[in-house]
Formats: sequence, structure tokens, C-alpha cells
Amino acid sequence: MSAIWRGTAPLLLASTSPVRRTLLEAAGFPVETVPPDVDERAVEASLGPGIRPAELAARLAAEKASAVARLHPERIVIGADQVLDLDGESLGKPGSPENARRQIARLAGRSHFLHSAVAVATGGRLHAVRVATARLSVRDLDDAAIAHYVASAGEAATRSAGGYEIEGLGIHLFSAVDGEHSTILGLPLLPTLALLRELDLIAL
Repeated sequence: MSAIWRGTAPLLLASTSPVRRTLLEAAGFPVETVPPDVDERAVEASLGPGIRPAELAARLAAEKASAVARLHPERIVIGADQVLDLDGESLGKPGSPENARRQIARLAGRSHFLHSAVAVATGGRLHAVRVATARLSVRDLDDAAIAHYVASAGEAATRSAGGYEIEGLGIHLFSAVDGEHSTILGLPLLPTLALLRELDLIAL
């Protein structure tokens, strides 16, 4: 199946994110995906307004992994989530060009954090959750530059927190990035690999 992977079946990724799947495949893992039946906003609401962004990311990743693991107890399941943290406030997906422009205007000239969480489940139960954090600094941007970016990025500006996908045109928004690349993309590979090694699932 793979020179790296010791599992008897492909990793089951509780996500439909092509970026997360690509990260795992590039690391040598066979991967299958299942969309998790998790209402992220309901989970967030249940945790109350005082939940810290990093804790929210961890909880959402755990909920996703657990939801899929219950349906596939014979599989190794990975769940992941990412939360944008602006001075302790969690920013969600803009959902519209107008909201994307507002979010980017708030981020402009400032630094924020991306908390990326990974959860691993085995035997139908959650094994562990880890969170990795990156710090990103956005350039000073005027309204015209923000509008031009949002129009150029199209849907990509509306479907990711902060209004950007850094692997695409979003990279133009930044003056500095401090963090491991996969953490920024939403699946922190180093903690993921460590958790899989704890389960003796990697032959390296």
C-alpha cells in the first residue's frame, strides 16, 4: 500500500479539503476522504463566547474525527480544523465579497495567528488532539488594494477565514509569515506524524 504507512487500510480524512488531502499524500500516505457530519457553528455556540480560538480549533478537529470514527471504527481517522485568531477573537469564513473586504481591512497592517488542530481517532475513539500555531503579518492595504484583491481572488476570498488562501493570490496580502507551511494550510503535519508514530503506524 505504501512504503511509509503501516495501516491495513488508507488513512481516513474527515474532510473534503483537497489541500489537506494533498499534504497527506505528499507525505507518503494513502488517503480516503469522508465529509464529517458536524455543524461547526453549533459546536462553537455550545462552547460559549469565552472559548479561546486555539481551544475552538482543537474541539472542532476532535468533533470531526470522532464523528467519522464512530461510523468507521475499524479505520484510522484524522480530523482537522483551523481558526483565525485576531487579538483573541475567532474570525470565520467571510461567505461574501463584502465580508471578505471587511475582514481583510481589519487584518491590514496587523499580525494575527492561525491555530491549526489535528485529531487522530482509532478503534472508533479519539486518540489525541494537537494544535500548532503560525503568526502572519498583513501588509498595510488601502481600500482600493483590498477591493482589487477580492475581485481577483473570487470565491477563494469568501471561503476561508480572513478572506485569503495563502497558497493562491492570498500570498500578496502578507509582509511576513512565521510558521510551518502545513500549519498555515490547515493540517499541521509535524504533530500529525508524531501522533501516528505513537500508534506505530509509520515505518520511518
